[in-house]
Amino acid sequence: MQLPIYQVDAFTKDLFKGNPAAVVFCDSFLPAPTMQSIAAENNLAETAFVVRQEDFVQIRWFTPTIEVDLCGHATLAAAHVIFNHLGFAGDAVSFQSKSGALAVRREREILYLDFPADQFSRVDPPQFLIEGLGCRPRETYKGRSDFLTIFEDEDEIVSMCPNLGLISKVPSRGVIVSSPGREVDFVSRFFAPQSGIPEDPVTGSAHTTLIPYWSARLTQRRLSARQLSKRGGELVGKDLGERVEIGGRAITYLVGGIFV
Repeated sequence: MQLPIYQVDAFTKDLFKGNPAAVVFCDSFLPAPTMQSIAAENNLAETAFVVRQEDFVQIRWFTPTIEVDLCGHATLAAAHVIFNHLGFAGDAVSFQSKSGALAVRREREILYLDFPADQFSRVDPPQFLIEGLGCRPRETYKGRSDFLTIFEDEDEIVSMCPNLGLISKVPSRGVIVSSPGREVDFVSRFFAPQSGIPEDPVTGSAHTTLIPYWSARLTQRRLSARQLSKRGGELVGKDLGERVEIGGRAITYLVGGIFV
């Protein structure tokens, strides 16, 4: 069986930047072990599997090692493919997922994800987290999936060289590090070796935590953000209360087929 596959750089307007995601289209979802094997073979942070129905689109996401409940950049990539390669005439698409309904709308070159806002609370940082980061954060929060750690300034985020072996022992999907930005409202990085991703280039789902936090701290609903990975990425956000809007561009790198 041959299936169409696309590779898209998400949260960027330039090739070889942002976060690459694979998007595989199927008539129905393949067995989970097969989808996991395809994601491992692709060896990207995320592979999205998409099943198109008449009124909605089903989506699931796999890292090279596990299935996850929510992924922003691969959803952005899937919407980009639907809008730009599949002859879709509208400016909004609705995905059904393990995290509920997820809408993506197109406004010129920007795609806006409508995601549920994370629920998080302040906690004492686990010892593995402190040792893994090499320092104690100013603040630490635990959300549904990730730890959010807050630092004083952007230089701390840029220079951070975590011990990924220790980070992998932190009981979470991953660890977000963030601070105020010099040219944007806030910056971040995301480490998730426990999910098969040493450092994610740009993490849309982490912004379901970051946007509510920085919106409350800066007392503004609209925010600009940058993820400071080697590839880097640019995002815009809006706090909608129980949901968040996460916006960014995307660009196609590869169109092809896989045989399974």
